[in-house]
Amino acid sequence: MARPGRPEPADHADPGPAAFAGSAAPAAASTAVTAASTAVTAAAEPPVLDVRDLRMHFPLRRSPVAVLRRRPAEVVRAVDGVTFSIARGESVGLVGESGCGKSTLGRCIIGLYRGAAGEVRLKGVPVAARSSATNTQPRVAQMIFQDPYSSLNPKMTVRQTVLEALRVHQPVPRRDAGRRCMELLDLVRLSPQAASAYPRQLSGGQRQRVSIARALAVEPEILIADEPVSSLDVSVQATVLNLLDDLRRELGLALLLIAHNMAVVRHVCDRTMVMYLGRIVESGPTEQLVTDPRHPYTRALLMAVPRLAPGHASLAPALTGDPPSPIRLPTGCRFRQRCSLAAEICASEEPGLSGPGDGSARSAACHFAWTDR
Repeated sequence: MARPGRPEPADHADPGPAAFAGSAAPAAASTAVTAASTAVTAAAEPPVLDVRDLRMHFPLRRSPVAVLRRRPAEVVRAVDGVTFSIARGESVGLVGESGCGKSTLGRCIIGLYRGAAGEVRLKGVPVAARSSATNTQPRVAQMIFQDPYSSLNPKMTVRQTVLEALRVHQPVPRRDAGRRCMELLDLVRLSPQAASAYPRQLSGGQRQRVSIARALAVEPEILIADEPVSSLDVSVQATVLNLLDDLRRELGLALLLIAHNMAVVRHVCDRTMVMYLGRIVESGPTEQLVTDPRHPYTRALLMAVPRLAPGHASLAPALTGDPPSPIRLPTGCRFRQRCSLAAEICASEEPGLSGPGDGSARSAACHFAWTDR
């Protein structure tokens, strides 16, 4: 509710759920063109984001008994050996169940967490090497958080929020900060009246657009979007996703989209990675991964998507069992206890990411990914 005497910014018309329907064919063609242009760009310059064997372990507090018995501290292996890269202008999706390490990975990339091992490079510079001395220059990466309300200062107007980023990082001269602020609001399709509004006076979609404008203020080259639409209505989800996709194409931004919803990732991303218990278990072009998944976990995620038909119950089988504890991981394949294809080799050898051997960009961490089993 807006306070009396303070104007409520008008929200733009949001497309309905049909915004996602019928977009598969155009999206596939657009994805192919984008992927081809990205490949040419990637050959000419280093990737915007390069992650190598990244690990993020959280040690648990030891009990008094454990201390007396000199037991080593247990650790939660939230991210456990992740390697990938993202080229300029490329959009990559990261999907998986809650607790698989997606958000932790995003926070490690942005520098909010310092990894226990491995390396994150932004435009060739290790994230750990970036100090406060470099904050006068625009940041290479910015993050869009899941809950826009908690990520915005409730005591600051939209204008003050965006101006703060402009004044700290100074991507433009101070005298031009006000003009640039209004340009950013227009870029994310917010009306000029929204500049004087507080977060409590805005809708969920408007707040998320303010978060996007604040991220764009420092002129980043990659956006890390951590489930940016999961708390929004379906119609507003389409608006925010289309906005992110348009901005990526117009500004040449790279995008890492963290999400639960495979339909959301398919709508936006050129390439998709599937994460399970801290590791990437499958990666490849989005359309190929969705239409021909090779890892049993990817198949289970896709089959779990509701397919509602009047008079017919959903026949999608659910995964059996719960994910193992990230504190005490099973030997061999981490998914074997829930997998219908599990064999003796799965208990003794942990599969690494491997491709079909035909030179394609696909890979899967399963002993039977490229067999007929």
